[in-house]
Amino acid sequence: MLIETRDPLLLGRESEPALNFKQGDIDQGAWAGQRFLWIEDRPAFELSFWCGTCPFLFKRLEGASRTLSIPELADRLAVGIAGIDVEVVSAFADLLPSGLYQPLLTTIEPKLVFPMKPGDYFADEQVATWNVERFWGLPQYPQTPYYRTFETAVSRDAHLYEFVVPMVPPNWNDLMRVAAMANQLAHSGKPTAVAVSTLDVCGPAMSVGTRDFYQHWGLTHFLLDGHHKLQAAAELGVPLQLLSLLAIDFSLADIDQIQKIPQLLDQPPATR
Repeated sequence: MLIETRDPLLLGRESEPALNFKQGDIDQGAWAGQRFLWIEDRPAFELSFWCGTCPFLFKRLEGASRTLSIPELADRLAVGIAGIDVEVVSAFADLLPSGLYQPLLTTIEPKLVFPMKPGDYFADEQVATWNVERFWGLPQYPQTPYYRTFETAVSRDAHLYEFVVPMVPPNWNDLMRVAAMANQLAHSGKPTAVAVSTLDVCGPAMSVGTRDFYQHWGLTHFLLDGHHKLQAAAELGVPLQLLSLLAIDFSLADIDQIQKIPQLLDQPPATR
């Protein structure tokens, strides 16, 4: 559920951000390299390919080995923010590459999902549209547990899926901190996690061989702060707040699609 949004802001660092979006090397005969999210000097996630007709993807790589929390904001975020906090936005923006970002403050109800287990988007909804990966004969494999939070119809031919992707898996979390956050979330839904987000709009080029042919709008929140909060909320089945900075310049979506996100997040949930 949408709490607040702001007009897009020019945020981030021109040089040496802690987190960056990059293109990989271009193989001979190829028109583009793979698309990555980097943390410092290592690729942390492989993302959906540029073409827009390949399947939606986030795949954890070895560079995703730490969180990007800001200790000075820990207490403020643990209590929770009442609206889009300019100081919090500015602090986390300093970790990001320069570009346009849409601030969004929402309430989410995370459900932890494991690859190839019940609820896995990649083994279910994605296979229904793209089928299994042609060479391996298997679904896409994200190489990480992740949280599903919301989905709704964009139109008859498009559907929004929302994900929160931790930088490190839940079994790396400190159980004492998870328990402390669970106690806080049992009494308040305001504790706030922070993420940088992308919107990737993907759809197969042809309907041949698919059981359900439509566009998949993948709204992915890469978690910067709040790993213990997300785990606690998922275990309790309770909501919490998410402050996300939607990276307009680094998404696979046009500006009209980006502008629909606040409205879509304010819709009732709906399955495909």
